[in-house]
Amino acid sequence: MENIITLEKIEKYIELTSDALKEARKKIIKGKENYAKEITDMVSNYLSDAEHFKKKNDFVNAFAAVNYAHGWLDSGVRLDIFDVKDGKMFTVK
Repeated sequence: MENIITLEKIEKYIELTSDALKEARKKIIKGKENYAKEITDMVSNYLSDAEHFKKKNDFVNAFAAVNYAHGWLDSGVRLDIFDVKDGKMFTVK
């Protein structure tokens, strides 16, 4: 079923968000470093939360945390803090 949160799904999205975070850190728009740091710190924190919940087999909260993390990254892209073009990793304009 598609409406089940599996370990595989959690791991897929943690990997995707971790890769997106690495890419975003390389593509910070000049003059926006302070905003980028705030966003990337929040993403790191939520990824850590996702890992914590995953280890406790709490897949619902793990999935929520990783999606919240990725939402922070997408917000940074939409606010022109990160200059990324990968539409598979980010919501790009």
